Amino acid sequence: MTLPSAAPDWVRHQGLRQWVAEIARRTVPAAVHWCDGSQEEYERLCEELVAKGTFIRLNEKLRPRSFLARSHPSDVARMEERTFICSRTQEDAGPTNNWIEPREMRRKLEQLFDGAMRGRTLYVVPFSMGPIGSPIAQIGVEITDSAYVAASMRLMTRMGRAVVDWLGEDRKFVPCVHSVGAPLAAGESDVAWPCNEKEKWIVHFPETREIWSYGSGYGGNALLGKKCLALRIASVMARDEGWLAEHMLILGVEAPSGEKSYVAAAFPSACGKTNLAMLIPPPAFKGWKVTTVGEDIAWIKPGPDGRLRAINPEYGLFGVAPGTSQHTNPNAMQMLRENVVFTNVALTPEGDVWWEGMSDAPPPRLTDWQGRPWTPEDGKKGRLAAHPNARFTVPATQCPSLDPKWDDPQGVPISAFVFGGRRSSTVPLIVEAPTWEDGVYMAATLGSETTAAITGKVGVVRRDPMAMLAFCGYNMGDYFAHWLKMGRALKHPPRIFRVNWFRRDAQGRFLWPGFGENMRVLQWIVERCQGHARGQETPLGVMPRYDDLNWQGLEQVTPAQYAELTRIDLMAWQDELKSHDELFEKLGNRLPDALDARRGRMHERLAA
Repeated sequence: MTLPSAAPDWVRHQGLRQWVAEIARRTVPAAVHWCDGSQEEYERLCEELVAKGTFIRLNEKLRPRSFLARSHPSDVARMEERTFICSRTQEDAGPTNNWIEPREMRRKLEQLFDGAMRGRTLYVVPFSMGPIGSPIAQIGVEITDSAYVAASMRLMTRMGRAVVDWLGEDRKFVPCVHSVGAPLAAGESDVAWPCNEKEKWIVHFPETREIWSYGSGYGGNALLGKKCLALRIASVMARDEGWLAEHMLILGVEAPSGEKSYVAAAFPSACGKTNLAMLIPPPAFKGWKVTTVGEDIAWIKPGPDGRLRAINPEYGLFGVAPGTSQHTNPNAMQMLRENVVFTNVALTPEGDVWWEGMSDAPPPRLTDWQGRPWTPEDGKKGRLAAHPNARFTVPATQCPSLDPKWDDPQGVPISAFVFGGRRSSTVPLIVEAPTWEDGVYMAATLGSETTAAITGKVGVVRRDPMAMLAFCGYNMGDYFAHWLKMGRALKHPPRIFRVNWFRRDAQGRFLWPGFGENMRVLQWIVERCQGHARGQETPLGVMPRYDDLNWQGLEQVTPAQYAELTRIDLMAWQDELKSHDELFEKLGNRLPDALDARRGRMHERLAA
């Protein structure tokens, strides 16, 4: 550890040195530590967290080099209601974002951060989103008083001295300041999961590219490279510089012929993104391969050939544990065998982890995510062993389906964009937009039933444009206009599709088997991009007929069931369009004319 005013010799960036010193003077930490990103440093941080009680070391034979953390019950998920986009004007933030006048917010932050790190260590965490030096990458530096955050950022980003070396003396970085908001008085003992139970803020200043977070130690509220930089701030950078920062997975699909396509797909959290990103084709798809570039965020820039190229800016995964199993995602289960930080899952007596959906039957005894004894009888009474938004943090390099080009600084070429969400009715299995503009309309009106990862509430349909409702750092109408502009500027724009794996029958049963069987839809998508697959025109767009999909090895979906999966219910779509209208009316004069026109055409096509 160094004195609060000092910095290592390897930090040559005077602006960075001065900024850290300024924050240290304001927050008054007991010590400052500049993270070098080494394995030794990571292990030391983990040991300190074990000693403090934040980490529980798991059984070294069952889950080597892995830990369990339990957060405070008030600090378990994203907090959209406490997340603010403090652009210069409220109109620039738009009606889908929370806004407070920037000068007022800065006064508030000055009060909150005055002495906020007293008694704690201030960690300086330099990180790169994307391969260091990539033309698509961005650099951030997070200041935090949480060792949990510092350790997690090493798993989630390219972090440490190599980033500072690349910054040199004067390169730009995004300043990120985080505090758990729980200063310690002299002699006061700490708690295992410090946070501020009463007050939490996640604040972005788009014009100055700043991020400030106070009061929460959990997930994207505290790991500021993730949603805060990689989406909210990066979306503003992308608008200003002519690229896209999206809440998307990236996967590669290789045919037996060797022809390979890359697809970027957007889904709200906990809607099967990780499962799709790590999909294993069914046995009938002999010779087909699916590879993973990223499972949550994509940064996408036009290449010299007129095509979009994408990188996964993250270095690790912060995935939802409940529902992940050998059946739903065997690649993920293999990835989680070692070197993982689990948060808010259950603990077995043997020192391993468990969560709902991991196995058909729960173990006879567990310790739940709050540290209380748990048995299957508790589960029958509705008490969950793992929190619904329990997470795992793990390096991407442990993913067995990792694409050979996942770390390519130039990115991979994108042939298709896919948008989807949880819809138990109305939305068909798969639709291709006939034009880029139709695709932007399709994505802009995306709706999904909410999950625990979003609000803690489930089953409520809300509009989530392009799965970016919580992540767009500026006016959503301007965001739609940016997408339209990007399409016009591209010589070879990707095709756009919408999917829905979650449609149910009258008895509430899923009509589509999902998981690995999604390969059948994925094959049709990439073959449409390659010009090999047929489809038919419908009022919503191009859809495959039953015979246009590969059904080998899947007898359970009959032609009649497929007809229900793709049925267009006129009455339901009239209600759906009313919901589209409500979203567009919120955007007022910021709604692009092209989308307004397509709304009218959609009404006409369905009426016909």
